[in-house]
Amino acid sequence: MKIWASDPSPDLVAVFRDIAATRMADLPICNARLQVEAVGFQRTAAGHWAGVMITPWAINLLCLPGQLDGWPALAACSKHDWRFPSGDYEFTVADEASLGNYHLCSLFSPVLEFDSHEQARLTALAAAHALFAEPLSAPASAPAPTRRAFLGLSG
Repeated sequence: MKIWASDPSPDLVAVFRDIAATRMADLPICNARLQVEAVGFQRTAAGHWAGVMITPWAINLLCLPGQLDGWPALAACSKHDWRFPSGDYEFTVADEASLGNYHLCSLFSPVLEFDSHEQARLTALAAAHALFAEPLSAPASAPAPTRRAFLGLSG
């Protein structure tokens, strides 16, 4: 199993660019306006890497091993739930010869609704930010204002 000691983004971009130029070239599910880009990869609390991968055929959350400890040994196509500050998400186990075992969670597939790569990048950045953000808490309940207070009148 391949372990990433540092940001896997350059390796991911190289592998998925190759896939885009070979196996996925000219398929109708591909959006020619999109490029391959790794967005927002950072270490999780468990020590693994997570971020968003943009390709001409999909935008996916990816999880890759950053250490042996805590990485599940699962067969390709298995499901695994990963916990992030924003919640728990189900990922599918994938295996790519040059990447090894990684997990993906589809956000958009196909990505034909994106009119530009910049639009896809902004969406990916928002998803990466939301993944690592704490959930919004409900505002503390305050007593309903009186009609007088609502109108700006005292008491």
